[in-house]
Amino acid sequence: MMIKTIQKALQNSFSYADYRKQIAHLISEGKSTGHEQSKDLLHYSELNETRMNRLEKTIDVLPEIKITLQNLEKKYIWLVLSEGWCGDAAQIVPVIHKMAELTDKIELKIALRDDNDTLMQHFLTNGGKAIPKLIVLDAENFEVLADWGPRPHGAKQLIVDYKSTHGVVDETAKIELQKWYLHDKGVSIQQEIMELHERVLS
Repeated sequence: MMIKTIQKALQNSFSYADYRKQIAHLISEGKSTGHEQSKDLLHYSELNETRMNRLEKTIDVLPEIKITLQNLEKKYIWLVLSEGWCGDAAQIVPVIHKMAELTDKIELKIALRDDNDTLMQHFLTNGGKAIPKLIVLDAENFEVLADWGPRPHGAKQLIVDYKSTHGVVDETAKIELQKWYLHDKGVSIQQEIMELHERVLS
């Protein structure tokens, strides 16, 4: 059952370049990805376009991670559940793309969360459909080897702490979260994903 759900998501998925094109195309029509439409979601999608453009130019993969990726022996599919309006996805998916680009052993596929609800239900975070979610698959048999997301530990902790202090996640919290990502420069994302891979390989 799970394999069929994954295969269906892969058939529905985008390459990173096509994911970016799809988001840009929808924005040009005044829309966001996903089954819900609103001015806020469109606004977030537009903000995220700017973020992703910047990250593609500025993110560097750490030298030691580059070596590990280039020495992978098996083939993997990195399937990411995402949406264009998601602020965390805008910070994380370009980093994942940069990592996958370094090796022919990883094929990156991006599936939209709302179009793949059956798969999303298997990867809930505290009962919620939090994204992005990276699912590491064996490329030969589509077996799920590991999953990661929706945020690196430091970003997760920032939101937990903010919520316990203020009782709510508001716009200020979102700004603080974006600052955290800016300061971290994609390092935590890279390190946590590679730790995950090392556990899979060991």
